[in-house]
Amino acid sequence: MRGAATILAFVLALLLATGPSRAEDGYDLWLRYRPLEPAYAKEVRQIAPALSVDAPPGPTIDAATAELSRALGIWLGHPLALVPDAREALQLCRRDRPCAAALPTLRGTGPPGSFGIDRVGSRTVISAADDIGLLYGSFALLRHIQQQAPLNALPQADAPRVAIRMLDHWDNLDGSVERGYAGRSIFQWWRLPGYVDPRLTDYARANASVGINAVAVNNVNAPATFLTPRFIAKTRALADTLRPYGIRVFLSARFSAPRDLGGLTTADPLDPEVQRWWQTKADEIYAAIPDFGGFLVKANSEGQPGPQDYGRSHADGANMLARAVGDRGIVIWRAFVYDPDPAVERTMQAYNAFQPLDGQFDSNVVVQVKNGPLDFQPREPVSPLFGAMPKTQLGLELQITKEYLGFSTHLAYLAPLFEEALDTGGLGRDERATLADIVAGGPTSLIAGIANIGSDRNWSGSHFDQANWYAFGRLAWDPTRSSDAIAREWVAQSFAPDPVLIDAVVPMMLTSRQTVVDYMTPLGLAHLMGSDHHYGPAPWVDDLERPDWNPVYYHRADADGIGFDRTAEGSNALGQYPAGLAKAYAEEGDPALPFLLWFHRKRWDDRLATGRTVWDELVVRYDRGVAGVDAMALQWNGLRSRFDARRHGEVAALLAVQQHEARWWRDASIAYFQSLSRRPLPPGHAAPPYPLEWYRTQRFPEAPGI
Repeated sequence: MRGAATILAFVLALLLATGPSRAEDGYDLWLRYRPLEPAYAKEVRQIAPALSVDAPPGPTIDAATAELSRALGIWLGHPLALVPDAREALQLCRRDRPCAAALPTLRGTGPPGSFGIDRVGSRTVISAADDIGLLYGSFALLRHIQQQAPLNALPQADAPRVAIRMLDHWDNLDGSVERGYAGRSIFQWWRLPGYVDPRLTDYARANASVGINAVAVNNVNAPATFLTPRFIAKTRALADTLRPYGIRVFLSARFSAPRDLGGLTTADPLDPEVQRWWQTKADEIYAAIPDFGGFLVKANSEGQPGPQDYGRSHADGANMLARAVGDRGIVIWRAFVYDPDPAVERTMQAYNAFQPLDGQFDSNVVVQVKNGPLDFQPREPVSPLFGAMPKTQLGLELQITKEYLGFSTHLAYLAPLFEEALDTGGLGRDERATLADIVAGGPTSLIAGIANIGSDRNWSGSHFDQANWYAFGRLAWDPTRSSDAIAREWVAQSFAPDPVLIDAVVPMMLTSRQTVVDYMTPLGLAHLMGSDHHYGPAPWVDDLERPDWNPVYYHRADADGIGFDRTAEGSNALGQYPAGLAKAYAEEGDPALPFLLWFHRKRWDDRLATGRTVWDELVVRYDRGVAGVDAMALQWNGLRSRFDARRHGEVAALLAVQQHEARWWRDASIAYFQSLSRRPLPPGHAAPPYPLEWYRTQRFPEAPGI
């Protein structure tokens, strides 16, 4: 019965794949199972002529067989046969079954999800100790074939280095998505639980294909409504849909829920009535969703309630919730906080709030720390908390949605940003330890990414933003992977395994993030974006409620110079880092100067390692960014014949928008900083076409994601 259902599902998928509705609109993401080159397809038929399954029946095994049938049926040219005899077949082998006796070694052992792929005589065997490992191994085999990689290099073993690989959705009750640039929420709360959009199964497939195994389904700024029985039932429907793909559901919990929902007069974490309320609520959720992952909490940040409202610490609040959850799940406590006293330098606030609490958090608490000490800027140094809390499980928070990097309009491949953070060394007592070393390993190790997934047909708002979702999953599984290798995988699967195409597109992707840095925040500048919507340049803003919400707070430009002195002579934010890393960040002899104005205040006429003055270098970087976008657009247009017309045209249109907006960033920023520096532009660099006041008066009430 299960085999018949799988074949029927494949036939339906094949009909859809060949019908007019299957235009190249980006819906298939990187799971585009298109016909292979004939010679390669012949080799695939030899290693996977049919499918044999030696594993207990279950929904995850069904998901694996359905995926293999979907892809191999297209590649073989006929439905994939399910056979009981594995002598000449692709086999799924659970290691507690008789099939394991024939394996030469038990490869791919390790944490949940580990798998091995072996050639055993005329069989190709995907083996794992658990069902989810067989699903991950199936996706790994399909990924290898999609790239038309040599099949004699097939044997492999893989295991996740990070236990919890999580997407955080900032989706709201009304279907809007905070910092979302790809349409409405895919969760459709209004229709749940009675109707679950079939698209959520494709969402689960995409996540499982890159190893993502956890999802927080609601905004960290969520109301307590998500904890009501009505919404627990809705969340249960989501959990039931995602579970076969190894994905556990988390909820963002509002700390004041005992007051908001329970009728209590307090949410003090040390109050026994509050503790009982959370224990009862956790029991209610686990009764409905036995594999519920736990709570994600934003507390005492940007107006959200928290334990400090009652004179308690973040550890008091996190531990109270962790004890309610118990050994059934975890509590993820975000370290993105504001000090009540804005006189404390902004980038030092999270360290000051959390580092003294090291060792005070329960074992099922993960403190989730953003990659940098500010707020997902195009470039930041790593947060000094990493390495400073050895007795606390720290999780890494990355932003996949491009809140500060051009929304879904600008092409910016974020894997180099992620890799730059993960490869940062000199953290903690062991100077050889990298950020990847700190966040990997252990049953509660965690890397989370703020998703940019919405109801747009292509999921992410633009085709190249899909690469950031893909890259996040691959790096969360193994933080040592390279941006280049991940980009090559993604291009081959999403477009075509064409070496000429790959060699042309991948370098463009790898330089795209630096290009954005150059035309938005060169030389270590940060937070120059417009207020609230964070769209477009606004380095002149100085009228917001808190000083550290204003761009002028961060660049500190005036007639004398520019930059934030975070050395010992200034705020001494450098003092929060280990000595070796602090020295590297303070380096001024590097021509790249990635953090110059982040850590130093410089006079406009100071001479830099590049041989230019600060003012001239700033202008050169802005123009380099504009030239980088022009080069991407030119490169893309030259590849027209190698792409399907629809996706090529959509990318080309967005690159034209990016060309316009890169110039806007360049012109507005130069106009503003020149009004302070009073220096002429270096020879060969054009003046902005409009006066500064024109740029200052631009308004964008329609900007998405607020």
